[in-house]
Amino acid sequence: MKLIDGKALANTIKEEIAIEVVALKEAGGKTPHLAAVLIGDDPASAVYVRNKVRACEKVGFKSTLVRKGAETTEAEVLEIVKNLNDDPDIDGFIVQLPLPKHIDEEKVNLAIDPKKDVDGFHPMNVGRMALGLPSYLPATPFGIMQMLDRYDIETSGKHCVVIGRSNIVGTPMSILLSRKAKVGNCTVTLTHSRTKNLKSETLRADIIIAAIGRPDYLTADMVKEGVVIIDVGINRVDDASRKRGYRLVGDANFEGVAPKSSFITPVPGGVGPMTITSLLMNTLKSSRKEIYG
Repeated sequence: MKLIDGKALANTIKEEIAIEVVALKEAGGKTPHLAAVLIGDDPASAVYVRNKVRACEKVGFKSTLVRKGAETTEAEVLEIVKNLNDDPDIDGFIVQLPLPKHIDEEKVNLAIDPKKDVDGFHPMNVGRMALGLPSYLPATPFGIMQMLDRYDIETSGKHCVVIGRSNIVGTPMSILLSRKAKVGNCTVTLTHSRTKNLKSETLRADIIIAAIGRPDYLTADMVKEGVVIIDVGINRVDDASRKRGYRLVGDANFEGVAPKSSFITPVPGGVGPMTITSLLMNTLKSSRKEIYG
């Protein structure tokens, strides 16, 4: 069993990006600029955005944080988005989800200029991804693809089972792994909470992407020897022995499935760190006009 160290890989990629940013500046180019919009006071969102700002500083990007209270109206959020769309110095930006309930997330997402949609959620980028055209890939799937690539995990001809069909992870992963590409050429089965006899599907899998949001959902009796497990889940479970009263676990029961795995991501320290790094990679692409020219 080999651990896929997302934290170490993320640091390696950040170092590569930092070197590229220095070269850009020395050549008289523009410093990449990533902005984040945070509406409300969701603690997890605040931590996530703070980590994005720190990551920008580490690689030499400029970063802007637009932070507003939960009482901010939908019209005000759309105005913020318009201003960021129109700002020539901003290469990419994200509107942190979830938004307060009175704001239509879909409307906000559609208002983002696809050329600056470094989260990869806009329908234009999703469509380009599905067609195999250059696009900003959703951050978590992009990070997973980097993991598979840099750990030299063979995907061609393999059977991949994706557990979870969200637009953020499951569905884009099923598209990316089925494409004709270096990391791709998989036979993909997309499963979800309504799938009957899920165990029979996962037992056939060479690669499992667990992204259903249920703690310890994937157990040892559901996987075969030598399987590759990418655990996207980050779930809080009560643990009185911990100072903070809880611990983080993935969607896979690590102690059970790890001994049967050839490769596996830990939680925490696996997929999570790669998500922010993917945002930086997309922002660098935007700065260079690689996707839309």
